[in-house]
Amino acid sequence: MLMNKQIKLLDGKYYDKTELLSKMLDDEFYYGFMNKWAFSSSNIKLLLESPKTYYNVMKYGSPKSQALRDGWLTHTAILENEVFESQVFIDVQSKNTKKFKMAKEEHGEVFTMKEKNDAERLAEAFYRNEPAMQMIKGCKKEYPGVALVQGQPFRAKADVLAKDYVCDLKTTSNIKGFEHSAYNFHYDVQAYLYTEIYNIPDFRFIVIDKGSRDIGISKAVSKEFIQSGRDKVAYALNVYAQHFEQDEPELDDYYIEINL
Repeated sequence: MLMNKQIKLLDGKYYDKTELLSKMLDDEFYYGFMNKWAFSSSNIKLLLESPKTYYNVMKYGSPKSQALRDGWLTHTAILENEVFESQVFIDVQSKNTKKFKMAKEEHGEVFTMKEKNDAERLAEAFYRNEPAMQMIKGCKKEYPGVALVQGQPFRAKADVLAKDYVCDLKTTSNIKGFEHSAYNFHYDVQAYLYTEIYNIPDFRFIVIDKGSRDIGISKAVSKEFIQSGRDKVAYALNVYAQHFEQDEPELDDYYIEINL
């Protein structure tokens, strides 16, 4: 019974799950300590791309792309309005301006007014869509989870956690192609991991088109979609075992076989 209340992280130590979950509400702990000692869907995506990509991002970090900036800001505008309102927004035409760079030096993460307006435009479309609003009504938002999946520790933060489903909010530039791009962006990995971590088999998406502002809502994703994610996680963990379970990763001789 004691072991069910504890989890062994990648540092080889056991931790109380309840205490971890409480600390994971803090982004600094979640993206700091837990990023180092537990896997996530993002880590798995890096391992699927290349062990060198995983190693470099884990060691040196990765600059946030514009798509990630936009997605995060839209998430907060819809799900964590107090976080959205606490951001620093600079009225400039470009992030290359002196004013923006000075604000970044002073405050760290800052956004332009255009980024703010774009996020608010998408949030407004969401708020006006009653089926989408009903999906998140009365649910927990940005709720942390931690569990062993395929024998390894994984962390997560569910955008929306209901009693009988887990839901993730996505933005896209082509909502009609989302069913295809969901595999390319490895959203199947996230769906599989979240159903395991939260022990809820029903995983859903709410998708907002950044151009048209159309809203897409999925029912529970298919068993095939979940199985695809399961297979990808197994493959990625095998890549990790091959290259990173020793003291120093051996990546100099890693290569990708090309057949023409």
